[in-house]
Amino acid sequence: MIESLNSLDTSIFLFFNGIHSTFFDRFMMLFTDRFIWVPFYAFIAFAVVRSCGWRRGLFYLAAIGLAITLTDQTCASIIRPMAERMRPSNLMNPLSEFARVVDDYRGGDFGFPSCHAANSFSLAVFITLLFPRWRVGALMFGWALLNSYSRLYLGVHYPGDLFIGSLIGVAFAFICWVPARLIARRITPSSTSLTAPIFSITPRCPVSAFTLMLASMLTTVVYIILFSI
Repeated sequence: MIESLNSLDTSIFLFFNGIHSTFFDRFMMLFTDRFIWVPFYAFIAFAVVRSCGWRRGLFYLAAIGLAITLTDQTCASIIRPMAERMRPSNLMNPLSEFARVVDDYRGGDFGFPSCHAANSFSLAVFITLLFPRWRVGALMFGWALLNSYSRLYLGVHYPGDLFIGSLIGVAFAFICWVPARLIARRITPSSTSLTAPIFSITPRCPVSAFTLMLASMLTTVVYIILFSI
């Protein structure tokens, strides 16, 4: 069973990793860089504080930070050392001969599960739960999916690494969201009943806040495109 799944994982990896172009080589290298998204993260923080008020907003931001920290450490410090699954780009992995890498970027030794996918989906799910509007979900999940795909494109992760990583991120987002939602209701009393369903949301992402988030993402993408041409 495990061998069959590993064989399928490898076949899917080789198919998608083999689709390359000079433009997307540069694009994916820039897109996968976590620091290039700092302005986007800053506008997300602004939207949270603007929508929820500074007390609840800061509390939600702390909960997001906790979710991402738990996600990242579970993947990087607990599961990876136990699984010891080599990245497809790892020169010790026989598959590295067939993996297409960009600028000799190979990542670390082990890649299961993917921290990029886990952290991206943890943030995407938490923000979507906080602002349950389809456009927010489309923005966040589109970003998380492309961020995850960039890791496969660059040859540093198998699809299975990304899938399991995303599940871990989703799980920790929910684990942190549920108590954060209940506690936040008590931090700032509102007309909303404390007996309301856990997954009902009071804050609505203001048009201006969402617009800033969208503008920040589009500006970053345009920047990446311009430097990829």
